[in-house]
Amino acid sequence: MIKATVIAAFYNKIDYLKLVLAGFERQTTKDFELIIADDGSAENVVAEINNIRTSFPIPIKHIWQEDKGFRKNKILNQAIIKAESDYLIFIDADCVPHRGFVEGHLNFSEENISLTGRRVNLSEKITSVLSEQNVREGYLEKNFLRQAVDGIFGESVDVEKGIYIRNKFLLSLFNKKNRGLLGCNFSLFKNDLIKINGFDERYEAPSIGEDSDVQFRLELSGVKIKSINHAAVQYHLFHKLQERPKRNLALFEEVQKNKLAFTPFGLTK
Repeated sequence: MIKATVIAAFYNKIDYLKLVLAGFERQTTKDFELIIADDGSAENVVAEINNIRTSFPIPIKHIWQEDKGFRKNKILNQAIIKAESDYLIFIDADCVPHRGFVEGHLNFSEENISLTGRRVNLSEKITSVLSEQNVREGYLEKNFLRQAVDGIFGESVDVEKGIYIRNKFLLSLFNKKNRGLLGCNFSLFKNDLIKINGFDERYEAPSIGEDSDVQFRLELSGVKIKSINHAAVQYHLFHKLQERPKRNLALFEEVQKNKLAFTPFGLTK
């Protein structure tokens, strides 16, 4: 059986998805499957994904739902159901993984633990020079200095989070501080997510629903959040930030007040 299922949340930006897939082609371990959790991309984009799947060196499943606005949590739940592995790694399809990304999550995987990494936020300038070919050749990992300079004089942010470390002792030193779960870079055993009934599908706008809410309910169920900063590195491709409506915050406040780990609005209704 494969060791992990990588679930990539996606919507329409096929050029970014191709860069992300190029990153997965060069992973240090190939013992995983990919599920593209598609929140209603256009017909021509779906056709292109199906074409990519036929020759991609890693198994890809494409899960699609009709476009009815932002319903990321709903499609993520469908992907969980389709996952063949007992271990799930979540990423957004605008985040290119470091070649050690999957291995980093697997190396620290543990029941009742949810792992969370961090990401480098690339500027529009750095993002514009990327291609499938240079990502496959390790451009992002080999050009840390350029990113660092852009972090000082340009618009790249959190460049230091791209420093990749294999030594477990050094990693333990860098990860003493507890960090919040990041929705585009976290992993856990499927059973730990099933215990809280997956993602709460009432969140129909970006932020909170795919990370803060999940973390809160996981911790209520006894699952601890563990940081693996510098072991599970990813590079976030530039785009304008989406609006964060206040209704998500109001819903999360209700969840916190009720203190229920298991949501009735998740995998099973």
